[in-house]
Amino acid sequence: MPDADPRLDAGRWAAASFRPRGGPSAPAPRPRRGFWRRLGGCCSCCGCCRRGNEDWEPPPGEVPGRRPPQPLRPGLLAPRGLVVASLADRLAHHTSEFACSRPVLRRGQRFALRVLLPRPFDPDSDSLCVELTLGPNPQVAKGTHVLIPLGETSATGWTAEEEEEEEGAEHPGGPALRLCLAAPPDAPIGRYCLSIKTRTGAGEYAAPFDDANDFFLLFNPWCPDDNVYMEKTSDLNEYVLNETGRIFYGTEDQIAERSWNYGQFDAGVLEACLYILDRRGMPHSARGDPVMVSRVVSAMVNSLDDNGVLVGNWTGDYAQGTNPSAWAGSVDILRAYHGAGAPVRYGQCWVFAGVMTTVLRCLGLPTRTVTNYNSAHDTDVSLTTDIYFDENMRPLERLNTDSVWNFHVWNDCWMKRPDLPDGYDGWQVVDATPQETSSGLFCCGPCSVTAVKNGEVFLKYDTPFVFAEVNSDKVYWQRQPSGAFAVVHVEEGAIGRRISTLGAGSGARLDVTHQYKHPEGSEEERRAVSTATSHGSRPRTRGTPSSGEVTVTVGAGPAVAGAELELRAVARNEGLEPRTLRLRLALAAVRYTGVSGAPFRQEQHRRAVPPGQEETVTMTVAYAEYGPHVGDQDALRLTVAGAVEETGQVVAKELRVRLHTPELTLTLLAPAVVGQETPVQVVFQNPLPEPLSGATLRMEGAGISCPKPLPMGSVGAGQTVRLRQAVVPLRPGRRRLVAALESPQLGPLHGVLQLDVAPAPAGSAGSTGNTGSPPRRPRRARRRTPPPAGSTGG
Repeated sequence: MPDADPRLDAGRWAAASFRPRGGPSAPAPRPRRGFWRRLGGCCSCCGCCRRGNEDWEPPPGEVPGRRPPQPLRPGLLAPRGLVVASLADRLAHHTSEFACSRPVLRRGQRFALRVLLPRPFDPDSDSLCVELTLGPNPQVAKGTHVLIPLGETSATGWTAEEEEEEEGAEHPGGPALRLCLAAPPDAPIGRYCLSIKTRTGAGEYAAPFDDANDFFLLFNPWCPDDNVYMEKTSDLNEYVLNETGRIFYGTEDQIAERSWNYGQFDAGVLEACLYILDRRGMPHSARGDPVMVSRVVSAMVNSLDDNGVLVGNWTGDYAQGTNPSAWAGSVDILRAYHGAGAPVRYGQCWVFAGVMTTVLRCLGLPTRTVTNYNSAHDTDVSLTTDIYFDENMRPLERLNTDSVWNFHVWNDCWMKRPDLPDGYDGWQVVDATPQETSSGLFCCGPCSVTAVKNGEVFLKYDTPFVFAEVNSDKVYWQRQPSGAFAVVHVEEGAIGRRISTLGAGSGARLDVTHQYKHPEGSEEERRAVSTATSHGSRPRTRGTPSSGEVTVTVGAGPAVAGAELELRAVARNEGLEPRTLRLRLALAAVRYTGVSGAPFRQEQHRRAVPPGQEETVTMTVAYAEYGPHVGDQDALRLTVAGAVEETGQVVAKELRVRLHTPELTLTLLAPAVVGQETPVQVVFQNPLPEPLSGATLRMEGAGISCPKPLPMGSVGAGQTVRLRQAVVPLRPGRRRLVAALESPQLGPLHGVLQLDVAPAPAGSAGSTGNTGSPPRRPRRARRRTPPPAGSTGG
């Protein structure tokens, strides 16, 4: 005999406790016929009649979301099953691309729920409540345990209405109640468990929670009341729905790009993104706030502090993991992290940013990947980038703790900022690359782009650091005979150049520098710098930019990996008198983070420059000389510094040169069909005058199953290689396949192939038969008959 339901005992206790004072044997007053039925109550011993319709709280001792099956007594209304959402809902919620067995929905928008019943629902005698839970310890007060009586609104704004249907409509699956649910536009995101409670004259039935009824709820940038709302559809198509993008890198004068597979809709990615929030211990009740969600994600995408997704490595030694340049997208990284629960090795800024874009787009936040050229890293909060030289204008590397990255990649996500004064909504910087701590954690943002533009570094979060990255002045200091340092040169436009992202709908690079800073040298821009530096660790007034009769510019000829390189410095005398210029040229390899190796080539020159004329100093460097010093993602940095003998004027310039590498060529060899192997040919040529060894080819594509990374043998000098790989498309439509090849001797090679994937033939293993129906119109909530005045529910 099964154990007795503890709620029955609780009901008997409740019934006994509400007997009148006349004594235990005195009969309880009988309510008028139909009164409790209108409230959904009864007069049975379960005790549910002692509660009003608004009170659907679980009995004492029951943990929401984890109740055991309830014994079924005659007269109880036990649902046969639930059908959560339809294909039409997924299309309307812009989630049909998710390769997920459970419905994926967005807050602030209706979706269908069909309750399969053993008999038709009688609104005059039956009552129903939808129950939702989120997280391991759901609580009504925190909005993670939601009770939605039919036709009413929950305390947190969820609604459940009965859908209107035509009279005489057939129900091929048997009796069913068709509901329309909607989450409020500020509901916490995550995986919700769903169940149903019913009340009849025989008592209350609470259906057990079944994993098959779970659904995912995300942010909704299509909903005007959601804090991540974005008005333009073309922007949403790019910043939420686009699964493949391009990340820009290189140098200011030699912008390069690589394709990246975000794959936010691929199988397992959504679960991995929510696992990231769980791993950080973020309260489920706080997951409705995009400000806090983006901040937690920026902390968790790097592994410092909290064993997050990626281990950063800038040493050049990647023997214990994957070279950051070898990644072709985010999907493999997120699946590996979720599967093993351990940080993935290794990442650098564009990898952190690519993963960040995937996670935020997957959760529903409009996000773009942004590249800043000549990006400063201010280590002392001075909000200037300081470079120190000795008396002879040789760099003092031990003092040069500030650095200028050739490029740095971060993210912008779109949201309202109710935690800031008006005017700071829109794009917000979030940066997952671990550089400096924020409130003790390695995270950055969200930081209003508008605040950065105006130098308002007192606004949260991390605005001083971001401002320095894009608009700090570059200040040159020279040691004097007394040992003190003096400012000898100020470059006002050197930092934060050609800030780039992928334009929405155009597929082209979009320069967004104007969103981050006012025009260089304008009164507004100088006012922003003055405002920012007044809050720095070394407040200062605006210095006078260096000027003089002699100017120096630097340049380079074509820079191709494996070929000879020509560098030049051009000095021009704008004065009326002849000038003699002493120049020191130093060439070194520099990592993209601005960390420089020792100069491997140095030259000194003394040139007389007649008035109104110019002199050119040329440096020619062979591959045999620079090749051993240049590694993956490295550039060559030419530093030119000197002084005019007659006037003492100091000149200084830097040039960073990226070596161009060939692209991979990908060719489709057969039609692409869902579920069928599709051959792809990859062609590349070794541009170096020496063999390549240890090369690895990696492929990734949204909605495409790709082979494992392919190790390759030696590739001879100048040799062309043709490889054949097989991929399996998983979803129809236009897809992009991304390939990356890395080797110790050469920078990363990239390629992308666009595929138009046909659906699988009808009846094949890869075909799907999902069909959708248009959403039904919600029926107006019924007006419940109120209890007579003065009555009680005893």
